[in-house]
Amino acid sequence: MGKITGFLEFDREIEAFAPVKERLKNYKEFTLPLKEAKLKDQGARCMDCGIPFCHSGCPLGNLIPDFNDAVYLGKWEKATEILHSTNNFPEFTGRLCPAPCEEACVLGINEDPVTIENIEKNIVETAFEKGWVTAQPPQNRTGKKIAVIGSGPAGLAAAQQLNRAGHLVTVFERDEKPGGLLRYGIPDFKMEKHIIDRRLKVLEEEGIDFKCGINVGVDIKADVLKDDFDAIVLCGGATIRRNLPIKGSDLNGVEQAMDFLSQNNRRVDGVKKFKKELLATNKDVIVIGGGDTGSDCIGTSFRQGAKSVSNFEIMPIGTPERPENQPWPFWPMRLKTTSSHKEGADRFFSISTKEFVGDKKGNLKGLITTEVEWIKQKGKRPLLKEVEGTEKEWKCDLVLLAMGFTGSEMTIAEQLGLEADPRTNIKASIENYMTNVPGVFVAGDQRRGQSLIVWAISEGRQAAHYIDTYLMGESELPLKGEGDLPRT
Repeated sequence: MGKITGFLEFDREIEAFAPVKERLKNYKEFTLPLKEAKLKDQGARCMDCGIPFCHSGCPLGNLIPDFNDAVYLGKWEKATEILHSTNNFPEFTGRLCPAPCEEACVLGINEDPVTIENIEKNIVETAFEKGWVTAQPPQNRTGKKIAVIGSGPAGLAAAQQLNRAGHLVTVFERDEKPGGLLRYGIPDFKMEKHIIDRRLKVLEEEGIDFKCGINVGVDIKADVLKDDFDAIVLCGGATIRRNLPIKGSDLNGVEQAMDFLSQNNRRVDGVKKFKKELLATNKDVIVIGGGDTGSDCIGTSFRQGAKSVSNFEIMPIGTPERPENQPWPFWPMRLKTTSSHKEGADRFFSISTKEFVGDKKGNLKGLITTEVEWIKQKGKRPLLKEVEGTEKEWKCDLVLLAMGFTGSEMTIAEQLGLEADPRTNIKASIENYMTNVPGVFVAGDQRRGQSLIVWAISEGRQAAHYIDTYLMGESELPLKGEGDLPRT
């Protein structure tokens, strides 16, 4: 490392945020980038570790100490090459990943970890600014045709890798534009959509064909895909939302979080009319679910002009520090306070919603909750118990259910005759990502269940290696942590 004492000399420093009043006026990203000198200092904090555990924390196996060192030395183009060798889309992960690499950072044992995610974002932004991110079409084509179903991060990663190997890749997307939940789910204030579009332009210039507005399994049947393509890879997201089956769940005003978020993405993109407007304007909003989706609903509600926003979480409040039963370098379940939470949301933990209350017209006007406690049982899952005498009625006009996903839609999987596992994911060999049907592969949420963007990219890259091997007998496409094909 170029600065082996950097971690002793510099404190952790991350990007600041624009003031709340200012950033709530629009849906633009609101981080304030660090100066280059500060970024070099942050790169210098990376230790000369004997074993860089950040590698194991990152599902992609990013070569983190290498690009940190390049940033410290001011070698931004070299840092770009190192970063892109294992990560197709660092502009996505640098904004949206919860950074398991930082939780595995050796410095994080007793100090604040290296700002890996922010360094990653600044490397790729510098690369786009300098014109270093350009199309790299393959020199030769194999003639093999591959259908990629889904254009989220898993599908895009698989498509780019397979195209680099010389195959003819067609990506099918049922929405009107590519990107999956990156486009229709992630709020624009976390990632503006021109970030996706500039990368898609590169992918198209490399020779990837995108076909949008096509629901595979409905508009195109499985037998047509099998006849037209040498291999198929399913990369759809986990789209079946978890419901809350209690009294009043059918009231007008009880809505799914992803319906609310995706509609707002389209509204920001210029769509004017919807069959049913989902707006938080002048409403008392309650978001049920304490994860990232719930946080996204909070930030979006404030930007729409909500009167108030409350957030309910059935789990007990976490601690800011790492819990004793989740030691380094494993991922800890800490209390996470996002920028959206800091915009004014009231948060409530260990609370369970028992009933939605409506008026005579069928509109939501409130809900009833009770406090709960989690009782530990040796060798068993904790037992959920309601606390007597804690029932409370809350006034609200809009409830957003942000409680996660239970699986993916299986229309095309059923037509192909694919087997599912007990969690309703598509069953695939852990050795090569192939399903029970030869030539049909699966990656991302449809294989492993709802997960992180960084895992989706990793899954897409892994699947591409095995598809290439299936078609050609061997593959030069990298597996996790390996360098990518040389760029010409």
